[in-house]
Amino acid sequence: MSAPVQVGPRRIVCLTEETTEWLYLLGEQERIVGISGFTVRPPQARREKPRVSAFTSAKIERIVALKPDLVLGFSDLQAGIAAELIRAGLEVHVFNQRSVEEIFQVLALLGRMVGAQRRAGVLIGRLRRTLAQAQRDAAALPCRPRVYFEEWDDPLIGAIAWVAELITLAGGELCFPEFAGCAHAKDRIIADPLEVVRRAPDVMIASWCGKKFNPRRVRERPGWEAMPAVRHGRLFEIHSSEILQPGPAALTDGLARLRTIIAECAHAMAAQAQNRAR
Repeated sequence: MSAPVQVGPRRIVCLTEETTEWLYLLGEQERIVGISGFTVRPPQARREKPRVSAFTSAKIERIVALKPDLVLGFSDLQAGIAAELIRAGLEVHVFNQRSVEEIFQVLALLGRMVGAQRRAGVLIGRLRRTLAQAQRDAAALPCRPRVYFEEWDDPLIGAIAWVAELITLAGGELCFPEFAGCAHAKDRIIADPLEVVRRAPDVMIASWCGKKFNPRRVRERPGWEAMPAVRHGRLFEIHSSEILQPGPAALTDGLARLRTIIAECAHAMAAQAQNRAR
């Protein structure tokens, strides 16, 4: 019996982590010939694949030498890299997903690109069921904690769209709901740090991309000691690879971490309310 014919591009360079992880989940990792240096998911990718880019820079000559028949990127921030690769004669596709539904659309499209529609459909179905279960569990929480999500600390930047959606789905109330539809970081800057205090979040979740969260620095911010999240010690970190990657990680490990944090906070707040009522 002859081997199945491989459909779609055979040599793919992934400039961001989410496409790398998805191709591994689809069992199509042999197509990947280069990855981002920021890739940590799955762990074996760093051992098996050459690293050819950062996020806003890339080793153009090295990518060209790999002779890829497709380069995958993400967002306008990689537009410069994409332009250089196109001028070098390479085929480039830049995704721009910013919401949970757009993440699903990209996962489905990438599945079709490599002829793995059926496997992609099965995995997407599983992910959708996970989200539906999270929403059902959130409805049973004793309250909805107010959540302040911080993507960066200088300047303060709030949650991007898919993170905001996942917080709501996990049972949290957004501290800055007006940021929910904002795709660009510049539109989510909090000019006055005391505005966070005024909105009185019950819990703070940080994911400082490329930098470890430091709760002590948060507690030292002027006036922030009055914030419920600081007062009750509800300062948490979710690693950026789990929540700021607009791909499978956010819908699995990122959502799981959000659910745990928000549920623990909700039950602690309910217990405190009962104690005060006695």
